[in-house]
Amino acid sequence: MRDAVSKRTQSAIDDLCALVRHESLLGNEASAQGWISDKFAAMGLDVERVKIDISALRDQPGFSPPVIDDYDGRENVVGLHRPKNPTGKSLILNGHMDVVPTGPAEQWRHGPFTPHVEDDWIYGRGAGDMKAGIIAYCQALQALHDIGLEPAAPVALQSVIEEECTGNGALACLHAGYKADCAIIPEPFNQTLMTAQLGVMWFQIHVSGSPAHVLDTSAGSNAIESAFGFFETLKEVEEIWNHPTHRHAAFGAHVHPVNFNLGKIEGGEWASTVPPVCTADIRVGFYPGMELEKVRETIEAVKQSALDNHPACKGAKIEITYRGFQAEGCEMDINHPMMSMIGDIHQEVTGKEIKNLASTATTDARFFQIYGNIPATCYGPKAERIHGIDERVSIASMMEVTEVLALFIADWCGVQKRAT
Repeated sequence: MRDAVSKRTQSAIDDLCALVRHESLLGNEASAQGWISDKFAAMGLDVERVKIDISALRDQPGFSPPVIDDYDGRENVVGLHRPKNPTGKSLILNGHMDVVPTGPAEQWRHGPFTPHVEDDWIYGRGAGDMKAGIIAYCQALQALHDIGLEPAAPVALQSVIEEECTGNGALACLHAGYKADCAIIPEPFNQTLMTAQLGVMWFQIHVSGSPAHVLDTSAGSNAIESAFGFFETLKEVEEIWNHPTHRHAAFGAHVHPVNFNLGKIEGGEWASTVPPVCTADIRVGFYPGMELEKVRETIEAVKQSALDNHPACKGAKIEITYRGFQAEGCEMDINHPMMSMIGDIHQEVTGKEIKNLASTATTDARFFQIYGNIPATCYGPKAERIHGIDERVSIASMMEVTEVLALFIADWCGVQKRAT
């Protein structure tokens, strides 16, 4: 098996470079999903498409209000291995095809969607987060095929959309009925074993002030300054939640696990006019066990506090809408056989004991773990500068992950002679 994986290194590099060339930004995932659909078919899998039907998902636990409303042609792709006489335990290998915006393209050494191989690294937007993980699980199954074997239990390879903003792609797969005895997502977490993840909430504030000529700014209310006043008040909550007395036990080793981010701001209409309107997009993190409604109540209380007490918010009106992530946090059972098996195989492959990770971000693992009653975790390759300029993934790490996944499939699912 290990030799079969090693022989697939160039194939993995070629596949990842081909996939990075597809600019699978939000709303533009179709071509990349077409590529992976063809890949699954070439592997001998049954290929199914899963539409994201917002009307059907809206009342499902875990649903997040969309960031964009158009889902035409934007589908998940699932490759299914269905043994005739299944034994062993079933498995879902899940990955997301969507990538985040690139930032200024001129700051990249090469174009963000022009994959570049240098030493042990493959560069490009999505190379690490998380197309390398998708390639790894494909190559792992192909390595089994190369030695004449296939899983003895059902295996589903899922390529989903919208992991980066709602998770509604993974939710659609769960709603469509895909189940298994466990699920693994090869997110780029440097070959650690994810044991917990924070919840994440996105919201947008709409600030209304009143315009005035800058010759007398006191005659108006500056909506942009009011937005910053709101965020300054919100940051006080971040400080409280990060205090050791408020910290969740799973995140005790983190110095600053909870992060609030003012990610986008628009406002004003004229350099010499006090800006009357402003909108800002904000992300907050929170601990497992904190209810979404309680987090929203805290945000609404911050609004009132800012309006009552922050000088920059005097005379302003603030409205809040919630769209994008409304994602609960979760913990994994570190004693589950899946977790132990990944750790044991990782040590066998790398010679090192696996490290646990309590992630300060969210992943699609929450859908399996919380809503699907499917034990799930993340284990994926080493990547650097994800969401940044010159994102890159380690080839050696991607191949180690491929080897771990191949051996996990063999041990978890069992193997049988491949059907011809």
